Amino acid sequence: MPVNIILWPTDLSATSLKAGRHVISLAQKYNAEVVLMYVAVDLCNYFPAYGNYPSADHLNNFRDWEIEKARKQLERICEEELKACPFLKLRLVMGDPAREILKMADQVKADLIVMNSRGQGQLGASDQELGQVAEKVLRKSPVPVHIVK
Repeated sequence: MPVNIILWPTDLSATSLKAGRHVISLAQKYNAEVVLMYVAVDLCNYFPAYGNYPSADHLNNFRDWEIEKARKQLERICEEELKACPFLKLRLVMGDPAREILKMADQVKADLIVMNSRGQGQLGASDQELGQVAEKVLRKSPVPVHIVK
């Protein structure tokens, strides 16, 4: 199976960044392009549960801050840890993580998705469990998914 494009979604947690060495190894082996992806939280999905919304300005300021922090962290990862990857692209999106990962895999025509078994949302879970995002992606992905424990 040829692997030309590897999608690496990360939530930037220490746990999710451990997949980096697998991504580098696979990218070198296949001389593949790596698409490093971060999905920002869409806060508007959470506030209806509380009965009201913060102002649009507050939400926009937080979103802009989160995207900028994520961009800087992704750029640092690229410079310090992914130098060995022949081709690298960054993607920052907002929304439901599993849905956005699957959408990005389709958009970039990924041949492989490499992700951790869980990210920051599942820090206390046992080693045997998949996180919700990993489980959804694994179940619905049209391409192979390499899960890193």
